[in-house]
Amino acid sequence: MKLIKTILILVFFVLFSCVEKVEVQKKTNPKNVILLIADGTGLAQVSTAFYFKETSPNYGRFKNIGLINTSSASDSITDSAAGATAFSSGEKTYNGAIGVNTDSVAIENIVEVISLKNIKTGLIATSSITHATPAAFYAHSLSRNLAEDIALDLVASDVDFFAAGGLKYFNKRKDQRNLLKELESKEFVMDTIALDSFNNINDAQKVGFLLAQDGMPKMTENRGDFLENATDLGIKFLSKNNSNFFMMVEGSQIDWGGHSNDGNYVVTELLDFDDAVGKALDFAEKDGNTLVVVTGDHETGGLSLSSNQKVNQHGTEYSDYNDVNLTFSTHGHSTTLIPVFAFGPGSEEFQGIYQNNDIYKKIMKITGWK
Repeated sequence: MKLIKTILILVFFVLFSCVEKVEVQKKTNPKNVILLIADGTGLAQVSTAFYFKETSPNYGRFKNIGLINTSSASDSITDSAAGATAFSSGEKTYNGAIGVNTDSVAIENIVEVISLKNIKTGLIATSSITHATPAAFYAHSLSRNLAEDIALDLVASDVDFFAAGGLKYFNKRKDQRNLLKELESKEFVMDTIALDSFNNINDAQKVGFLLAQDGMPKMTENRGDFLENATDLGIKFLSKNNSNFFMMVEGSQIDWGGHSNDGNYVVTELLDFDDAVGKALDFAEKDGNTLVVVTGDHETGGLSLSSNQKVNQHGTEYSDYNDVNLTFSTHGHSTTLIPVFAFGPGSEEFQGIYQNNDIYKKIMKITGWK
């Protein structure tokens, strides 16, 4: 009897080991990565989608969620330049730095690393393309304020697709250079009027859209569905011919709404960003080989969602718990931990609490790109 029990136990362990090996073999590395950054967005800003969006928020589609500490190398509270550099290069740096370390030495960004592997890259923002967050993915500058120098770095970069504002830094420059022509000489099809259809750019080698002199209009100023459509167009263009790709999408102006303590500005921009997240998730669900990571570089405004204070018919003040009110504690950034949402192959790696520069490290580890 003991012999039979021993044999059964051995069989059980052998079978269990086989199951574990099969599960390990089933794990695949993502071939594509879409990183969506909601500038200035903490948990309170994300929460507005669940109270003010008429349809189900795309944020609710994630199962793997974590938190990041966004402090920079120089300050407890980061700015967008240092935050984006941490995302793009895996290294913390000083506030204001674009793609350089604390010694002001250029550090390799993800676009530079993976372009050598023939992986396509794209950048989308509702700010200027030379603004802090998108700039950190292709430029190296001691200061985020050197927009014309940063534009030169875009011309020299290996980016394949971009869509944003910032036209004046390319065609109304102090040095009189016309960077639009220089981009066209590097196989870019350039458009300064509107997003085109995929059919019209399908045969292009590279595509760039510069659709505003500086930042794009606000959602309340009829920007429309630029961010959602640009995300969809970028995915189609970068994935054509079964190419592998990396794309960064920034909802830039959520941050600007926070700086101005404008609740409506924050909410309309956040909901617009959530629609872009939906486009990325829709593609990832169908594709099966795409990792989607959604986060923010920092929180802006010290936003909280509180009850609205009202006065009843008897003149007594009370809190209306069915009326959500947006209140701010600062016009600057805060140091609250920022949520990270991940979907697709390797998304479980983004659970837990970690540093913002670990986003880069996790992406490169999961994909095997470095």
